[in-house]
Amino acid sequence: MVTVIIFDILVLITFLILGVPLSLAFSSALLFLSFFTRINMVSLILWGFNQILNPILLAIPLFILAGSIMSESGISKYLLNFVNSIVGRIKGGLGVVAIVTCGIIGAISGSSYTGLAATGPILIERMVEEKYPRGYASALITCSSILGLLIPPSGLLILYGWVTGTSILACFLATVIPGILIVISFSIINLLLARKWPLIMEPAMPLKQRSKKIIFSTWQAIPALSLPVIILGGIYGGVFSPAEAAGVSVIIALPIGFFIYRGLKMGNFVSAVKNAATSIGTIMIMVMFAFILGQTYVMLRLPVMIINFMEAITTNKYILLIFINIFLFFLGMLIPDSTGVVLTAPLLLPLVQQYGISPIHFAAIMGTNLAMGNVTPPFASLLYLGMRIGKVGLIEIYKPALIFLIFGYVPVVFLTTYWPELALFLPRLFGYTP
Repeated sequence: MVTVIIFDILVLITFLILGVPLSLAFSSALLFLSFFTRINMVSLILWGFNQILNPILLAIPLFILAGSIMSESGISKYLLNFVNSIVGRIKGGLGVVAIVTCGIIGAISGSSYTGLAATGPILIERMVEEKYPRGYASALITCSSILGLLIPPSGLLILYGWVTGTSILACFLATVIPGILIVISFSIINLLLARKWPLIMEPAMPLKQRSKKIIFSTWQAIPALSLPVIILGGIYGGVFSPAEAAGVSVIIALPIGFFIYRGLKMGNFVSAVKNAATSIGTIMIMVMFAFILGQTYVMLRLPVMIINFMEAITTNKYILLIFINIFLFFLGMLIPDSTGVVLTAPLLLPLVQQYGISPIHFAAIMGTNLAMGNVTPPFASLLYLGMRIGKVGLIEIYKPALIFLIFGYVPVVFLTTYWPELALFLPRLFGYTP
């Protein structure tokens, strides 16, 4: 049986590396198992279809729809002006504006792609006008868009909470502090790197005029800033569930886009809905097949085999966590973060729980590791999108992206892994017991 599972995983990885569509890759892996095991695949497929009808998962398509609507409405322009009015006079301040704006967009949409699609076309060109290298500007905004998976609400953490039976609100809270640390570390790196470029600064203006500018940009940004306040305040205040919050975000985004900012017209609204529908269909099919395959591995006792294998190598908790981080990092390079969570969370959670690691802490470990896979080839879907939006080649964008990942992101991953309080402080504060 072990040999069958190993060959099945090799088949799956081979298809993924070759670029076979995810649904076909996972269905091929399931067919392989159906030939060599006695598991009834028909009943498993029916079971998997019923699983994706779970009301909890309704939050994911609704947040995707809200993000698509906000991307078309021009909401990012007002957020950008608001943050820029505060830090625009600092050398490298526009880079900080990009990082913070991506974080705010993430707190609205729960998606890394929305942050990049909404801010990239505006910010990259603006940074180039201020004499930032185009590759650097593209890398900065691409890496900052990862925050959409860490700053709640996050579709990635919704899936983790669903497949592990962990409180989704607690999972949201677990990645808030790591997300803030990434904002800070990226901002510091940006300010240090910006010192070597002859950037064009905003002209100096009297204090009274600058104060008026800040007040005006703040007033314009209030509708956009109200979205994360209402969504997150409602979730953590117990007013509505994550799925209800996603519905509220759509309802609020429509009048803001149509009547307040007026960037949303019937034509681009239809386009936003079509794009969202395409993304939703792709993600839900992928999640269904990944969940079925993951359940098949559980039925074949793969979690027990993993536990026995890891314990044969080491019983040291800290060395084990290094192995898990490396495994999740390479997994993120091959498959989407959502698929990685659905496929591996049920397999790895029993192992880490044996070493006293809580499901809430493990949510932060998985989230920070798998989110990084969006900018690490060969998968790197976010990186490729950043290349298209920034109009740069892989070499131009990847060198500065590596600087942000190695010096700004990876240290936060290890802090999150080995300092549990980073993930557990806020959940405890809100009454969740690890």
